[in-house]
Amino acid sequence: MNSRPAGVATGTWLELPYAAWKDTMETLHMELQIVGKVRLALSPFEPQWANVPLYLTARGLTTTPMASGDQIFQIDVDLIDHQVVVLTAAGDSRRLALTARPVADFYRDFTAALRALRIEVQISARPSEVADPIPFADDVIHSAYDPIWATRFFRVLSQVDLVFKEHRSRFRGKTSLVNFFWGTFDLALALYSGRAVEPPVNAGVIARRGGDAEVICTGFWPGNAQVPAPTFFGYAYPAPAGIENERVRPAGAHWDPAIREFLLPYDDVRRAASPRQAILAFCDSVYEAGSRLGRWEGLMLVDQPA
Repeated sequence: MNSRPAGVATGTWLELPYAAWKDTMETLHMELQIVGKVRLALSPFEPQWANVPLYLTARGLTTTPMASGDQIFQIDVDLIDHQVVVLTAAGDSRRLALTARPVADFYRDFTAALRALRIEVQISARPSEVADPIPFADDVIHSAYDPIWATRFFRVLSQVDLVFKEHRSRFRGKTSLVNFFWGTFDLALALYSGRAVEPPVNAGVIARRGGDAEVICTGFWPGNAQVPAPTFFGYAYPAPAGIENERVRPAGAHWDPAIREFLLPYDDVRRAASPRQAILAFCDSVYEAGSRLGRWEGLMLVDQPA
């Protein structure tokens, strides 16, 4: 681990260097997958996997309420006090600390907490959308957890979430909520044209059931092996011809030919005179490029009333 971050004033757009908290991020990613798979298992399928993500709260992330038999419950991931809290509508609860320990230990204790609350669920016990997945029960590799970095990540997500919601409010078509996808570990917002898409015949189950609608998406992820830095991303699907030649805002935003998405480094945003305006400019210009080339008639962004 690199040095831990110093405290800063609320409202500051914080540094989030990938290398400094990569090990903590990978452990948290696996633990959020375990929580998210409960929501996936116990919620009815919605188009574009809208039943899958987690959502931001004032303290972390939540599944929102679900049911197992006659038990209504939700799971909250508190990234300030660093615990996973299972809350039932009957008033019962269980709490599990987020600490530096193997994912296998967390998985064992989490499943025991669900059983103690009479919550019956069968989840896929292997991570999704990651290279070389290790079954949760066998994962003694991922065990790092620095609470200061986890809280810092949450604070960044909280600020990005509000700006994405502002961008979403200006669209008059169908949208997703601002979602945290535990598979790809990113915060994202999707705007839909209303037109269906036929997925490729060789598409896997995720693309087959989620890639059946025309969409323009913007999002944020804290980095991965391919792009080892926190980054905003944007794309149109299916990609209209020539989108790679479009210029998007602000300065620093660019088309990445390997990923085939527009990227904007988070460090450029946090150093901007107005990080909020920089994010909105990116989201707006990605939408403008995708909707114009894709001929999204009548679905332009509108100004909010004063």
